[in-house]
Amino acid sequence: MQPATSALATAPADAFVADEQWSEVIEPQTRLLDLRLGDVWRYRDLVLLFVRRDFVSNYKQTILGPLWFFIQPILTTLTYVVIFGNIAKLAPDGVPMLLFFMAGTTIWGYFSQTLTTIATVFTANAALFGKVYFPRLTMPLSIVIANLVRFGIQFGLFLVVWAFYWVTTNTIHPNWLVLLTPVLVLIMGLQALGLGMIFSALTTKYRDLALLLTFGVQLLMYAAPVVYPLARVPEKYQWLVLANPMSAILETFRYAFLGTGTFAWVYLVYSTLITLGILLLGTIIFNRVEKSFTDTV
Repeated sequence: MQPATSALATAPADAFVADEQWSEVIEPQTRLLDLRLGDVWRYRDLVLLFVRRDFVSNYKQTILGPLWFFIQPILTTLTYVVIFGNIAKLAPDGVPMLLFFMAGTTIWGYFSQTLTTIATVFTANAALFGKVYFPRLTMPLSIVIANLVRFGIQFGLFLVVWAFYWVTTNTIHPNWLVLLTPVLVLIMGLQALGLGMIFSALTTKYRDLALLLTFGVQLLMYAAPVVYPLARVPEKYQWLVLANPMSAILETFRYAFLGTGTFAWVYLVYSTLITLGILLLGTIIFNRVEKSFTDTV
């Protein structure tokens, strides 16, 4: 009589596979644009945990804690008021300098902080990525959301100062374009996400790019109307400033809340199209590098 084990050994392998119930199936990704957004949605709780982690890690051992949300933009704004407002005389006439510079720092702070943080996603989290699987896109998305919360707090501070000047003076003239604020924030977030994914992929091989990006973002601020209005730029050079897709966002934001600045739909559409192109390119590069970045980090 033949042993039972022999019968099992001769059974087709497909019979055992059919009986297995797998909770996760890990397959190679072959399409560059396939970011498996369905998996990202299923891991949305993990995104929220990463957002909470950012808050705890940044302010856990600080004395003032979340007060830095208010202290940092206030100190930055006051510095700009002294240097670029009183000394360089770059602030526009008829608009409170404090409000003008606070508008610029509120917008630019969100963009620059998000971009520089996403740019180091792979290198800063290489140990975590190498130990456990989860959709890699959850990490940069959590950074966008975490910085969006910070922006919301600083934007609230801006609204308090803006309301004070609106009630007590007649120097600001808001208009219906304030309704575009969520659109402007969305464009900023997607732009920072796309650029951040591009640099995060490049920094897996070239670590110096992280330092270069920090320096480059500071220089890029002067290529956008953050500390000066677009009207102060000579007309023949204005196209260079407007080539920066952040310029239209800054000018639209100031024009909406302060009634001063340059607004045109063509500039905003240009910024949106450039942002979508950057996001598409960042998606392709990020999706390509995240498959094998552990071999180079």
